[in-house]
Amino acid sequence: MQLTIPMLPPTTQPPARLVLWARGARAFGDGFVSLLLPVYLIGLGFDAATVSLLLTATLLGSAGATMGLGLVARRFGRRQLLLAASAIMIGTGLGFATLESFWPLLLVALVGTLNPSSGDVSLFLPLEHTVLSHSIGDRHRTALYARYSLIGSLVAALGSLATALPDYAAVHLGLGLPAAIKVMFLLYGGLGLFNWLIYRRLPVEAVPADGKRTVPLGASRGIVLKLAALFSLDAFAGGLFVQSLLALWLYERFDLSLTVTGSIFFWASLASAISYLAAASIAARFGLINTMVFTHLPSNLCIMALPFVPQLWMAIALLLIRGLLSQMDVPTRTSYVMAVVTPEERPAAASMTAVPRSLAGALGPLVAGYLPFGWPLILGGALKVIYDLSLLAVFRKVKPPEERERD
Repeated sequence: MQLTIPMLPPTTQPPARLVLWARGARAFGDGFVSLLLPVYLIGLGFDAATVSLLLTATLLGSAGATMGLGLVARRFGRRQLLLAASAIMIGTGLGFATLESFWPLLLVALVGTLNPSSGDVSLFLPLEHTVLSHSIGDRHRTALYARYSLIGSLVAALGSLATALPDYAAVHLGLGLPAAIKVMFLLYGGLGLFNWLIYRRLPVEAVPADGKRTVPLGASRGIVLKLAALFSLDAFAGGLFVQSLLALWLYERFDLSLTVTGSIFFWASLASAISYLAAASIAARFGLINTMVFTHLPSNLCIMALPFVPQLWMAIALLLIRGLLSQMDVPTRTSYVMAVVTPEERPAAASMTAVPRSLAGALGPLVAGYLPFGWPLILGGALKVIYDLSLLAVFRKVKPPEERERD
């Protein structure tokens, strides 16, 4: 059976189509897991600080796995590594569905693939980005990354709606809420199996006998290190209010049900999907860096204002405005990194920017668990403003090849 994705850029190669199908399946799981995870952990009797620690463990585990990827990528093809990551995803779902004690859950969080954030921070990310970069020409690269992000956001929105299923099961099927959430973790594992079947269809890469597959960073090293430092600041700031913590904040501040919480994040994800549609065309006109900065700044002001609103409808309005603006930098950021390095350096650049970002993002939830109510949103938004202004100051004159040709 031929797997097709409508409205893809011209010259898109089949491996990219497979990656987009797998991205959608994983996004659906992330959509409901990021909202159900904190509620499930609170239901098990853990306090907010312990929940933050477990969320930090999931992000640290992703960072460690990405770091390990850089060590073994020379010996294994992307197909093999994506299959292994899918197997870990299966085990993660089974682990959270069957375990309730802190230490076993902490272990699964560290080695597993659970994603408490609204974006993708997993081991899959640098591997998929590299496959995409080799599956499209430079002219349509940003458009393909925008489709990748669009699919993730749209399907994650549907996953947010799936958080209503445990409430439905508790009311109509007589199944307790913790048991119903465990079934959702089993579904997450099933999505990992679906990904494994998809990645089996990727072409097998020839691995040299000496294991030398990637080229280390050369002339682009300075640029990549600066980008990695700035991306780490942004990731730490975002980690202060990852989607799981933001959902928990709304859940407790306004005494919401799982169904209402899921609906709010459904519309927020839908708003993000709209922004992805606009990202490529805006970047083509104004440039990648300008698009990243000037769409990101107002979204940060929205998140800083969130703790001060007294009514739920005001909070929803701010989240929707933020959703329309905050994610335009995702495809443009990835496209920019792939554009300012040579094709041979792309795998190394992807890992070099992903690992520090993941490590920094992992610290955010841990810090947030010990801050007074609302302060993680204010501090995180302020740090993101600093990131935006720094990115503009340092890289506004470092343009990718297609922008230099246009100028």
